[in-house]
Amino acid sequence: MRPDPSLAAPNHMSDDPWLERWLPIIASKAGDLPILELGCGSGRDTQVLAGAGHRVVGLDLSASAVEEAAARVPNCEFHCQDVRAPFPVQAANVVLASLSLHYFSWLETVALVGRIRDTLRPSGLLLCRFNSTEDHNFGASGHPEIEPNYYLVNGEPKRFFDRAAIEKLFASGWNILELRHQVVDRYSLPKALWEVGLERASLPPRAGRRLHAR
Repeated sequence: MRPDPSLAAPNHMSDDPWLERWLPIIASKAGDLPILELGCGSGRDTQVLAGAGHRVVGLDLSASAVEEAAARVPNCEFHCQDVRAPFPVQAANVVLASLSLHYFSWLETVALVGRIRDTLRPSGLLLCRFNSTEDHNFGASGHPEIEPNYYLVNGEPKRFFDRAAIEKLFASGWNILELRHQVVDRYSLPKALWEVGLERASLPPRAGRRLHAR
């Protein structure tokens, strides 16, 4: 697909333009397969990808979010489902998971990351963002603890990650291309998060190799 100027992100979405700097490596990796987006929400990241000429298959648990995403990016494919259900694609070269992998127990999270790895082709790209343990504006403290750094926040389970947890999560079968801590202005209050770029290791699972971390 060629870039579509009509799908360029409107100005009010520029407060969290995190995906734009990844577009060159996404373009080099995507190939002939659609990008799989886990937790597409209302489609703001989908719109960036589609505007750059990529096909996207997005999924989200919220029916209203999927409806909004489909209206925003009508040339992409969307599914209303839990990310723990079978993915709607068999293989991908690029998977995107922005703030969508933090709702689960540690064992479920490890299993989900394993399924993502199995879906990616060798050297495939995973871009993801995680709640930080410094994200106190959005639940990282002051709530009942289910597991370490996993809280019941206003009735919803939410996990928060430090560097050690992320490195442990991707210790086998991944090369960490970049790992950085950021505070972004995505919501009404500043949000602390981790941004991670990873490559599926071409060899059988082994200790991940961190190439660049901040």
